[in-house]
Amino acid sequence: MMTETAARLQEGKRGSGAVAKLGYAVLYLVLAAVAALQLFPLVWLLFFSLKNNQEVFDLPPLSLPMNPRWENYGKVWSAGNIDVYFLNSVWITIVATALTVVIASLVTFAVTRMKWKGSSFVLGLFMVAMMIPVHSTLIPLFSLFNKAGLIDHPLSLILTYVAFNMPITIMILLGFYYALPKEVEEAAVIDGCSVNRMFFRIVFPMTSSVLATTAIINMIYNWNEFIFVNTFISTDSFKTLTVGVQNFIGQYTTDWGAIGATLMISILPILLTFLFLSDRIVEGIAAGSVKG
Repeated sequence: MMTETAARLQEGKRGSGAVAKLGYAVLYLVLAAVAALQLFPLVWLLFFSLKNNQEVFDLPPLSLPMNPRWENYGKVWSAGNIDVYFLNSVWITIVATALTVVIASLVTFAVTRMKWKGSSFVLGLFMVAMMIPVHSTLIPLFSLFNKAGLIDHPLSLILTYVAFNMPITIMILLGFYYALPKEVEEAAVIDGCSVNRMFFRIVFPMTSSVLATTAIINMIYNWNEFIFVNTFISTDSFKTLTVGVQNFIGQYTTDWGAIGATLMISILPILLTFLFLSDRIVEGIAAGSVKG
C-alpha cells in the first residue's frame, strides 16, 4: 500500500514538473518574441544608416545594401558637426542631471526628515507640478528667458531640465527617505554633527541606489529632449544631437543615410548606459517602494 502511494506521488511530481517545464518554455518563447520585436527598430535603423537615398526607397527595410556605406558615420561626425552636438549633449545632460539629483535630494530630506511648517504644502506644490504639460510652458519660458538674456544660451536648457525633472525625482526619492532609520540621524546629532554635514556625509551616501535610478531616468530625458533645444537655441555651437539631425534635411534634397547615422550615434550612448545600469534602476525603485 505504501509502495503504491509513493509511486503515485512520484508520478504526480513528474507530471507537475513536466507542466512547469512546458510553462517555462512557453514563457521564454513569448519573451524572446517580445525582445525581437523591441530590437526590430534598432536593426532597421542600423541598416537604414548604411544606405544611400536610392537604396532607402528601393530596397526592403531589413535588407543590407550591396556596399554598406560606413562612411556615412564619418561624414556626419566631421562634416556634419555632430562631434560638437555630441559634446554639447554630454555636458548639458551631466550638469542638469547632477543639479537635479542634488537639489531634489535636499528638498526630499527637508520635507521628510525635518519638522517645519509648510513642508506638506511644499511637497504638494511639487506633486501638482507633475500635472502641468511640459510644452504648454514654452511661450512663458521663452518670454522669461528672453527678458533674462538667456535665449540662445545653454543655461536656459539646464534650468528647464532641472525644473521639470524635479517632481518625478522627488517622488522616486520619497519612499526611500521615509524608510531610512532615524536612529542613524539621532546618533549623528548626539555626536555634534550639523544638519548639513549629516546630509552630505551620512544620508546622501545611504541613498546611492535610488540616486542611481533617478540619475539614469534624468539622463534619458535630458539626452532625448528636442522641443526646448529647438525653441531656445539657434547658435550652431550650442545645439545638441537631437536637433543636429536637421542639418541633413535640405530644401530640395535630404541625405537619409546621414540622418540614420546621426540617429544611431545619438541612441548608442543612452542605450549602453541603460543596458549596463538597468539593474540599478530596478534596485532603486524596489528600495524606494516600501514606506517604513
